[in-house]
Amino acid sequence: MGGTAVVAAPGEEIQQAVLNHLQRLAISLGAPIRATIHDDRTGCMVPLEVLADGSSRVTGDPVRVAPRVAPAEAKVRAAAPGPLGTVQAPTGQFGPAPVMDSPSTPAAAPAAVDARPAAVAVSEPAPVPARTPEPAPEPAPEVIPEPAPATTSAPTPARGFDAVAEEVLGDEPVTETAEGAELLTGPMTRINEAVRDGRIEAAAELADRTVVEASGVLGPSHPEVLHLRELTSYIAYLAGEPVRSFRLSLDLARLRRQARDAEAAYGNVQSAATAWRAVRDPEEGLRLGRDLIDLWTDLTAEPGPAAEDLRPLESARARMVRLTDRAARAAQV
Repeated sequence: MGGTAVVAAPGEEIQQAVLNHLQRLAISLGAPIRATIHDDRTGCMVPLEVLADGSSRVTGDPVRVAPRVAPAEAKVRAAAPGPLGTVQAPTGQFGPAPVMDSPSTPAAAPAAVDARPAAVAVSEPAPVPARTPEPAPEPAPEVIPEPAPATTSAPTPARGFDAVAEEVLGDEPVTETAEGAELLTGPMTRINEAVRDGRIEAAAELADRTVVEASGVLGPSHPEVLHLRELTSYIAYLAGEPVRSFRLSLDLARLRRQARDAEAAYGNVQSAATAWRAVRDPEEGLRLGRDLIDLWTDLTAEPGPAAEDLRPLESARARMVRLTDRAARAAQV
């Protein structure tokens, strides 16, 4: 997608993996994403739009096109696939994640997007390719992102998990103090390498152990320890533990607000919001969402980036309405 590899997890359809990727990108940008999926398996181009709340829709009829990838080229691509979970260079998204929360409106649900291409594949099968000496694996669909026009020309700084992902992908670990560089460069190098290699469980164990050791040496409120806890929250998110990730990020946001670091506090709030959107249970989503929105609202009343960027908070409040509806329907069953 735009030069970034999207790899389906074991048992996951590639179409769902691509859609999840686009949802995370739209949510992190806070703006709609328009994309055209060129699916060589069906020989179709399918136009999609993914909105800032993660909902999606087909924006036009699928168009039949000739296959672009020859079998030999497909074999070359498949010969050296990247490891599952490999973190790619961030462009507003932040690595693999749990399946995002679906909006309550049926017409905009991601399942509708999946069904459309599937119907095209059944009703208009692609021509059978000529016989080759060896069967080639199916290539993944290519997605050409077409971001909606931005309302401002000023670039948005990387915050939350995007900022952590940039650090993980950097050449050297990021530390904030001289004592932190001396103590933590080695452990953080190993943590970052584990994340980049897709060894998320090993990265989580290393990060937890490093936080404990650094807290004992530097103190639990030291900037380096808080920085490490941000990394720990990001890794928990990658590991499919959104509730733990949420709580770590929200605790950090409170500490940063108490220290009057509005920029860092807002970054932690954004990380917490990202993890919160991955919580599937509506009752738990409501409980966590109340804590998130209370703190977020307090931040908007103070000078800082949260007060200048109210649209994501409005989106979070809209999700609370959807969660309330889902919880009410679940209680009636």
